[in-house]
Amino acid sequence: MSILSTHKKENRFIRLLREQAEVLQQGAQALERFVKDGRLEDAEIVEKCEKEGDEIRRVLIDELHKTFVTPFDREDIFELSLFLDDVLDYCYTTILEMRLLDVEADAFLIEMVTRVREASDELLLAMQRLERNPMVALDHSRRAKRRENQVEKAYRQAVTELFDGPEDVHHVMIMLRTREVYRHISNAADQADQAANVIGKVVMKMT
Repeated sequence: MSILSTHKKENRFIRLLREQAEVLQQGAQALERFVKDGRLEDAEIVEKCEKEGDEIRRVLIDELHKTFVTPFDREDIFELSLFLDDVLDYCYTTILEMRLLDVEADAFLIEMVTRVREASDELLLAMQRLERNPMVALDHSRRAKRRENQVEKAYRQAVTELFDGPEDVHHVMIMLRTREVYRHISNAADQADQAANVIGKVVMKMT
């Protein structure tokens, strides 16, 4: 008998959550490339990922309605899926706001986006480990939470610098538009932190 045949089949809810995390990572990577290079094709990838993530979540919710037995609490599955989806939504709206408000990426925005991308990496690793290695998944969730702290630190520094600029009307308009973009990526980090919190709660219940 093949050794592979003894491996337990991945639970479908774990699989769907992992697929959400994979699409999130792809979207976050494309966002990072977009803020660094401004290539339209990367913006299109983020939009495609956002739609794909929505579809995966719809399937997951449908499965929740049809299934009585789940690998962990139904509420935790619902919340984790929601927060993963929210991170990707904010990655997408960051690009929308940049284009709508004609805001170019600066060093602060690139820093924040990079940290969100790193958080998405950690969330995917957590989902890949959750079923068989929950304590390893917990470690990755904690690393994702640290990225949120780094984003908030960069956000505060960025806003402080914006307010330290000239007090003319032109700069005030630039300040307001740029802060709006900062806010979207900060919100993405907040939702990644919430996803990491749910993973921590799930691991606590599993162990």
